[in-house]
Amino acid sequence: MEDIQKLISEEADFICRHQLPSGAIPWYERGIADPWDQVECAIALDLAGRSGEAVKAYRWMRDIQNADGSWYFGYLDVQPQNLTKDTNYSSYIATGIWYHYLFTKDLNFLRQMWNTIDRAIAFTLRLQQPTGEIYWACDVNDKAWPGALLGASSCIWHSTRNGIRIAKLLGIEKPDWELASSRLAKVIREQPELFDKFGENKQGFATNWFYPVLTGVIQGKEAKERILRHWDEFVIDSWGCRCVRNAPWVTVAETCELIMALCRIGEMDRARLLLAWILRLKDHNGGFWSGIRLPEQLIWPEEKNTWTSAAVIIAALAQARGGDID
Repeated sequence: MEDIQKLISEEADFICRHQLPSGAIPWYERGIADPWDQVECAIALDLAGRSGEAVKAYRWMRDIQNADGSWYFGYLDVQPQNLTKDTNYSSYIATGIWYHYLFTKDLNFLRQMWNTIDRAIAFTLRLQQPTGEIYWACDVNDKAWPGALLGASSCIWHSTRNGIRIAKLLGIEKPDWELASSRLAKVIREQPELFDKFGENKQGFATNWFYPVLTGVIQGKEAKERILRHWDEFVIDSWGCRCVRNAPWVTVAETCELIMALCRIGEMDRARLLLAWILRLKDHNGGFWSGIRLPEQLIWPEEKNTWTSAAVIIAALAQARGGDID
């Protein structure tokens, strides 16, 4: 556990070194910040005992939220760079703030952030379709991209459930969120073809494989069978999880998220093994390389992302504690 704590402290230091005075946490020096990875970094900072920095990260999000409850896809400090409005990116703040409360028990901050959370989930659920799935994003003119992504929708379900938990704690009823989350879970479990409108499954993203398990939409025996059924398609022995099924590229972030999913289903031996493998991609100057191309063992890309360090922190603690962080 001592080695895990050292790893977590080093990776938290790496994230903090990149946080701007505004609270934004860019991917790397002079890189963009995006809402989803901002939250991921804030969760990791809370886990590492850096709650002051996490609060700064969330206040940055509160201050730049769009009037419709969304955020843009990417920012340089506070200046938007990509005006796409992603539903998963927007709703994820509910997960971050819920975990912040679990770590700190700071009810006042929860109250301060409620309006931000309320508007964010409302924006996301406006893109829910009659069949239950939630479209991925819309442009600056509110024209929706007419398709839903399985990994993103699974994450939205988790965020909506965390939003409901926050609302209940504050004495607020959200029956529309309850209904929306039930419809979303049902379509994920029973109609996965609705998440393949443009052939997304052929692309073979690892997140479509394990995100329904990671987020808890699929549980129990079905979850374990899902992970084990596709294990050999995505996991490269001694390295980790591919980002895409047919690509020879192992990524640290996807491997860490798979570790979290394994912790949820009690596959702790596999989780420990994956964590040991990815430690090979830690840079002695701080941070982790994003991934490696095999069999050439070529590091790519050359940037070390803050969100990769965040994923390492969350996965390491989940594994060390013998379960997920809930």
